[in-house]
Amino acid sequence: MIEITPLPSAPEIVIGVVNVHGSVIPVLNIRKRFRLPEKEPDLGDQLLIAHTARRDVALVVDTVIDVLALPSGEPVAPETILPRLEHVEGVVKLDDGMIFIQDLDAFLSLEEEQGLEAAIEAENR
Repeated sequence: MIEITPLPSAPEIVIGVVNVHGSVIPVLNIRKRFRLPEKEPDLGDQLLIAHTARRDVALVVDTVIDVLALPSGEPVAPETILPRLEHVEGVVKLDDGMIFIQDLDAFLSLEEEQGLEAAIEAENR
């Protein structure tokens, strides 16, 4: 974990920003999005950098167990597993479980995306 700089006036889902090789990357609170118990990031946590269509984002994760290449075969539509499963783009079935593929392009609402843009622009002035 590295220091996360608070971003005043950013949407509630944004913890702050980090500087990664000269790029300012917003850090998103996935616990808040999925209504999980809140937890302050600590030194043992990790940042997972992901690419969306609009920007790079960082997600605070407790741990990274593995990085997998998507098995051949298409992901299953989330509706076939559980109706109204939000923020999930697909599900991949494995021999020993399932992987839920998050839809990070839809992770922020339009209002949150606009609020984040405004907060970043305000900080750059």
